[in-house]
Amino acid sequence: MVLQGEYEPSPSEWVRNQVATYEASGGAEGNTVLNRPIVVITSRGHKSGRLRKNPVMRVEHEGVYAAVASKGGAPEHPEWFHNFTADPHVDLQDGPEPHEYVARLISGEERAEWWSRCVAAFPPYAEYQEKTDREIPVFLLERA
Repeated sequence: MVLQGEYEPSPSEWVRNQVATYEASGGAEGNTVLNRPIVVITSRGHKSGRLRKNPVMRVEHEGVYAAVASKGGAPEHPEWFHNFTADPHVDLQDGPEPHEYVARLISGEERAEWWSRCVAAFPPYAEYQEKTDREIPVFLLERA
């Protein structure tokens, strides 16, 4: 069962448009950012309780996905980081249908292994890490 509740579109116009195009086309359109594939992740807002949707770079390995909380190398985490930590139950859409996943923050050797995959999928992640003092968080999303 996918997440239920009121959807609150992003205050960011490009995010709203990207998600709308992706969902309206079942992932056939609006499925790239900077010429790299993306997925759409729905999480529950940690403050509002409303559903929030974000396009995230597609990093997948053997049916498990990574979500990189880079925010372009900003000093703070993206809002969805707090959503994931407050309620790890999310929906991930990679194609026509969303599916239920559970997000967990990874560290140590597991993070190092996945960080390599993330940078291979989207090389600017390495530059983002250099721009910030925080270790960019990586979540694994596994089917519920």
